[in-house]
Amino acid sequence: MLDTIELRAQGQKIQHFERYRVEGDLYCADHAFEITLANPEIKFTAGMPCEIQINGSRELYGILDCVNPSGDKDKGRKLKVAGRDLMGYFVDAYCETFQTLQGVTLQQLTQSLLKNIPKQFRGLMNITYQQHVVGVLLKKQRNTKGSVAVSDFPQAFSQIEPGMTIFEVLKEYAQSRGMMFFCDNHGDFTFGRPKAGGAPLFNIVNSFSGQGNNVLEWELHDNISRRYSQVTVAGQKQGEGSDAGPSAINVKATVTDPAFPFYKPFVQRNNNDRYSPKLQARFLMEKLKADGFRIRYKVAGHSQNGHNWQINELVKVQDEPLGLNGNYLVYRRTFMFDKQRGPETELILGYPGLIAGGE
Repeated sequence: MLDTIELRAQGQKIQHFERYRVEGDLYCADHAFEITLANPEIKFTAGMPCEIQINGSRELYGILDCVNPSGDKDKGRKLKVAGRDLMGYFVDAYCETFQTLQGVTLQQLTQSLLKNIPKQFRGLMNITYQQHVVGVLLKKQRNTKGSVAVSDFPQAFSQIEPGMTIFEVLKEYAQSRGMMFFCDNHGDFTFGRPKAGGAPLFNIVNSFSGQGNNVLEWELHDNISRRYSQVTVAGQKQGEGSDAGPSAINVKATVTDPAFPFYKPFVQRNNNDRYSPKLQARFLMEKLKADGFRIRYKVAGHSQNGHNWQINELVKVQDEPLGLNGNYLVYRRTFMFDKQRGPETELILGYPGLIAGGE
């Protein structure tokens, strides 16, 4: 079955394009798109909400950032439009005032930051908090402990300053809780962790014999230059009284990567609350590991077995030339088309379950 794509805006839809590129990246904050049309029938304006659907499924809801009409007397009119999903607004919009946060949960902070978002976008921003991501909360009564969703942890002390973007604040607050703030292919926002297990939705076959092969290009990137055997986060807890002892103020946590081939330590200071060091250390270790390993494939079309290729989904990889046999996570997916090559999809795979980025 041939893949179909539609650009929807102002209640109208366009189905014929000269070329397009639609990106989705679990570790990149805002997902971009660029589309070129010949003899367009719809008048586009910058700032217009739009939607991209592939095979009847929404793959991006966003805003037109750039409208670029052009033409010549021989080839006629052309129009190039480019934009990003709604996360682009969070990346662009800045905090306006100083704000000290004490005892504020992630959900309370998010609601506070989003209250000034334009009405035409606010109703489309669906935000979910993965409740299975839990941590240990130290209770005051008799020094007991209990599990609580990390999105419900109150922050002991944090500071928002003018000049920080909304995304920067939410990203840092999430990372201090061992989570990511990311956007899925449908345009919904999530505080949580990438998929780590379960049945793969897709499969990649690349054999020496060529039997069953379904890839056009393949490439492996494995680089340990920015990876470490040990990550330590150390600092001083903010917001404590002057009578607090050193053990209550000085905080430190270390995580290790047993698969790293030799001893190589990394240390970062983080003056945050007492729940942050271990979670932050785990985040840094996972980010460095994710940055150093990726597999790139290019495949024909935009779907497999009735499912559009998706970020945050697992792929069963059987690749003899690269020596791979296992499940990997799709963290970047780009739909591409031009009239010479037809529809193709570029996939970037990595280790499942790792949190990272949001650059």
